[in-house]
Amino acid sequence: MPPQSQPRIPVEERLFSLVLALLATETGLTKGEVLSTVQGYRQKFNASGDNANLERQFERDKDDIRELGVPLETLESPGQAGNNQNLRYRIPRGAYELPADISFSAEETTLLNLAAMVWREGSLSGESRRAMLKLRSLGLTPDEPVLGYAPRVRVRDAAFEPLNTALAKSAVVTFSYLKPGETNARARTVEPLALIQHQGRWYLAAREAGTDVRKTFLLRRIVSKVTISNRSFTPPSGDEAEHALRELEGLWNTNTAEVRVTAGSDAATRLHKRRGTTETASDRLLLHYTDINILAEELSSFGPEVFVLTPTELRDAVVTRLQQLVTDHQDTDRG
Repeated sequence: MPPQSQPRIPVEERLFSLVLALLATETGLTKGEVLSTVQGYRQKFNASGDNANLERQFERDKDDIRELGVPLETLESPGQAGNNQNLRYRIPRGAYELPADISFSAEETTLLNLAAMVWREGSLSGESRRAMLKLRSLGLTPDEPVLGYAPRVRVRDAAFEPLNTALAKSAVVTFSYLKPGETNARARTVEPLALIQHQGRWYLAAREAGTDVRKTFLLRRIVSKVTISNRSFTPPSGDEAEHALRELEGLWNTNTAEVRVTAGSDAATRLHKRRGTTETASDRLLLHYTDINILAEELSSFGPEVFVLTPTELRDAVVTRLQQLVTDHQDTDRG
């Protein structure tokens, strides 16, 4: 792919990728190794041409990283003092890691993990994995502990990465979407406006192609490959992610369900910890939710430990899932 057709890599992603790469080995990386392997430089690197502009960018990035308090070191290769092309750059892990006496509560760790979900998709994307493989091909095997910098919460929706690419290009996409209660998925052609995370799940805020009709899609319900077209569009002004989050939060605040739980059960313990849960009686909880079908899936997993009092639509959805579970097991037994 010619350099001019490469998608733009955000500055923050390039800097983070650089930090991750310089943490990966004890011996450090030369400028050439950085420019040819690290996300954000690699796309513009010319193996047989002039990389002066890219080298100046690397020098500016080094200054930015140091200003952020990251201890970036410069090492001279043995026997080659003064040879700038063979200087090696590294970030010593001991100087960068948190002191041993600093710890986080379970709630703080959860928030940090959730905040890192976007980085997980971007930094451990296919592009970054290929860069790590290239580092290994140079004989620079990353230390295993560097994986500790990756969050433990993993985004599993296959649609995330192609949608993220389409967002960067402002390109129209097509995918098949299966709504709850329907047996056949329908093809959707939309203009992606934002990827947002709400209550631990990813959503796409989009606009129907050629219209001003806004839609929000749950990524887990995209059941086909996302096709990125050659058609581009002009994104609307304003913060689409913030707008979509406000809508989802409004739904969450409005939608409530009352359930009866078995005292001391797993359901009672887990549902008590859900955000916004209030106790209406010793064995009754009031829950907030955004999507009735997602909540039905969660509640049905508790079996007899929970009973839905209201709304009736939620109770029916839970019953339907439990009946389907019984049917599935009966079919398996017959097989």
